[in-house]
Amino acid sequence: MDLGALVRNAKAVARQTQVPLLPMVKADAYGLGAVAVARALEQVDPFAYGVATITEGEELRAAGIVRPVLLFTPARPTDLPRLRAARMTPSLATAAGIETWAAEGGGAWHLAIDTGMHRAGIRWDALDPILDAVRRHPPEGAFTHFHSSELDDGSLERQDERFREAIACLPARPRLLHADNSAAIVRRAPSPWDLVRPGIFLYGVGSGVRAMLQPESVVGLRARILEVRVVRSGEGVSYDATWRAERPSRIATVACGYADGLRRQLGNTAVALVVGTRVPIAGVVTMDMTMLDITDTTADVGDVVAFLGAQAGDELTVEELARLGGCSPYELLTGLRQRLPRFYSGGG
Repeated sequence: MDLGALVRNAKAVARQTQVPLLPMVKADAYGLGAVAVARALEQVDPFAYGVATITEGEELRAAGIVRPVLLFTPARPTDLPRLRAARMTPSLATAAGIETWAAEGGGAWHLAIDTGMHRAGIRWDALDPILDAVRRHPPEGAFTHFHSSELDDGSLERQDERFREAIACLPARPRLLHADNSAAIVRRAPSPWDLVRPGIFLYGVGSGVRAMLQPESVVGLRARILEVRVVRSGEGVSYDATWRAERPSRIATVACGYADGLRRQLGNTAVALVVGTRVPIAGVVTMDMTMLDITDTTADVGDVVAFLGAQAGDELTVEELARLGGCSPYELLTGLRQRLPRFYSGGG
């Protein structure tokens, strides 16, 4: 993983939005290592880090991260003591939750407002049940989440307006308002809010050719060839023999499989880079190994295969591999397993 590219992506977001960052490092920083990512991002002076579980926040604290850590999933009342012990900031959306947090010592919290995602938070047009609690215990911040910010369907603008309506109904404006995720960030500048929440953009995945900002690639997935064998014409490769040789073929076995995050669906559809050449995946990706048709190359045992990233002037991007595997880039990145050794470069 190129931490230097990660940091440059973060700096590009800061220049574009002109507000502080709240980087999302949930799901182990989208599969790339939350501690390493947070440590690298310290140099861009983010306001806080965003996580989805208390365990994720505790991991950052254990690694010495002292900035605010905001929990974006709803916290159960029984979770609040543990959350407080980790010095985390909860997102709350019920009067009972607000009162419980205050009764146990209070501190910063953010109000979650649902403007159309219908996943978490209080509806933008139904704030009355929490207004008394908000008046007694004002939140540090408030936020919403866009459900289709990568689409030009007007939904982002509608959600923005609903968010404004909700904020206007509160007893006072919270100091920190935030809504923009990666797709929103790259489609408008500067941000109309006080913070932005970059996620997958930081990790090298863009939001289409119409975006005003494109990220540098960050992640590579590489493994070595373990064996090479010759398969006769008509013989099959891997489970169910879904790939059959149309000629005598050289088949390489590579030490990477779906238990490492190389999705099974990539079999017979995706390609990899070896000795600077694109070669097809031959047959179904298995749990620990993947086979490649290297007939038209000089590749041999020990050569490095790139399933993601650059090699000899060519590059396989996260978006391309996700498309070939019939999944989203988010699924692909978060599926990269901790069994994979991680190597970091750059980033200070």
